[in-house]
Amino acid sequence: MNILAFGPNGSGKGTQGAIVKEKYGLDHIESGAIFREHIKGGTELGMKAKAFIESGDLVPDEITIPMVLETLAKSKEKGWLLDGFPRSLAQAEALDKALKESGMALDYVMEITLDREIAKERIMGRRLCANDNNHPNHIAFDAIKPVEKDGELVCRVCGGELSARADDQDEDAISKRHDIYYDETTGTMAAVNYFKNTDVEIIAVDGTKGIKEISEEILKQIS
Repeated sequence: MNILAFGPNGSGKGTQGAIVKEKYGLDHIESGAIFREHIKGGTELGMKAKAFIESGDLVPDEITIPMVLETLAKSKEKGWLLDGFPRSLAQAEALDKALKESGMALDYVMEITLDREIAKERIMGRRLCANDNNHPNHIAFDAIKPVEKDGELVCRVCGGELSARADDQDEDAISKRHDIYYDETTGTMAAVNYFKNTDVEIIAVDGTKGIKEISEEILKQIS
């Protein structure tokens, strides 16, 4: 089973991706990890990507797509859930074409929908666990509030140290990320809409619901 996961920053996409991964034994592949893996491994594609990253430029699709495909191919037998890619209409079109040419079927597109303002509030209140970024911790939601230990807030799941990403507290940075995601012309929402016009099954869930409700709804729609 192969799944693309979409959702704005703050929607809980990573948390739900981890739940689906565990349920079906899939590899949870995050786009950022693909770059890090290739750069750390010193691959030809990784070195090309590193040059663009270090100069502050976006890595071109002709480098990114092959890196993504190579990683997905390693999980071909097990199945995968790809998180964080594609981020644009052009990438969606290129990925769809490349998957078909490589014989990898895309079974589901999972979309978690969430209002932009709510997504921003969630980003600013979330805390990251040093042991596992997919452990949900949020200072504004009772169900996933961190716990207090020795006067400090720690991860509610494992007791690990918590931190807030600097860009999660920067409203301008959040706005830039969301400008890309909510763009229905060339951005990530355009990519989501592209797949809605294909024969791939779409799983769309309301991101304002609780974690358990959302996961139950997603799993119910995966046959």
